[in-house]
Amino acid sequence: MRRHPRTTVAAAAALLAACSLAVPGLTAGAAEAAPPPATEHAAATTSAAQRQVAAYWTPERMRSAAPLDIAPGRPGAAPASTGRHTTVAPTPAPSHPSVRSFPQAGGPWTGGGAVVRTSGRVFFTFQGRTASCSGDAVTSGNHSTVLTAGHCVKYQGSWHTNWTFVPGYHDGQAPYGTWSAAKTLSTPQWTASEDMNNDIGAAVVAPLDGRKLTDVVGGQGLDFNGAYGRAMYSFGFPAASPYDGTKLIHCSGTATKDFLLTKDHGLSCNMTGGSSGGPWFTSFDESTGTGLQASVNSFGYTFLPNTMFGPYFGDEAKALYDSAQTT
Repeated sequence: MRRHPRTTVAAAAALLAACSLAVPGLTAGAAEAAPPPATEHAAATTSAAQRQVAAYWTPERMRSAAPLDIAPGRPGAAPASTGRHTTVAPTPAPSHPSVRSFPQAGGPWTGGGAVVRTSGRVFFTFQGRTASCSGDAVTSGNHSTVLTAGHCVKYQGSWHTNWTFVPGYHDGQAPYGTWSAAKTLSTPQWTASEDMNNDIGAAVVAPLDGRKLTDVVGGQGLDFNGAYGRAMYSFGFPAASPYDGTKLIHCSGTATKDFLLTKDHGLSCNMTGGSSGGPWFTSFDESTGTGLQASVNSFGYTFLPNTMFGPYFGDEAKALYDSAQTT
């Protein structure tokens, strides 16, 4: 059975046959049993390296990142939901008129609000080729944490390089700057065996012009160990047809539970390659563009078109977030 993470990269033909497409506000206690710590990778740790990464990602390179279809590994054991339901409050955002877009199987986000600033494209080099995913700035102790998919930080045994986050991306432009990762992280389940149940990644980005990420763009809240079957909104920057990576696209509806190979959430959604790592929100307020992030865009089954799946944010996701935000 084949699956397709929603990722993009240039010169992808060699893998196309493999698969058809990837703190503040705490309101509950800790998990009953601590999961293994996140796996970390040092990225651009010096100012010189960060400037080099920022200079590398010209508008032309950003526009050239094209879809790559990658074949993820077999799912391992499903995450055990042993922890208590925990939420992290989002950073307040200015009010905007509601766009009343629920449900939505895929279309441009026109509602404004915080999500326009916190969501962005992720760019990196994968095996010598330029590539892109999506990501989201979240409320964190270090004011510098981005969440994305696991395969957007590490894939096929190697960590991506030249990793940068562009919040509010629009057609090659970076209105809030390009933020180079000082460190990237993923769950030990993903880094060891590419377990799709834990396809979750994070980055800690370096300050830009003396300011930290969420001090500039704000940060979304988070939701761990929540219920299935809730109203969800997903966002991302798909770059494969019919999309081109220039606009923030969203889907919304009542999430289901994957009945096949994973314990992921499922959502009716036609986002394509490049949307991987984009956030899924519960308790999303269309008028402010804020919500509680409870998953990321991860994969879709080739035989089940127009359905996106995203990993359940349980104890493993919480441990990853805690590792990132305390860096």
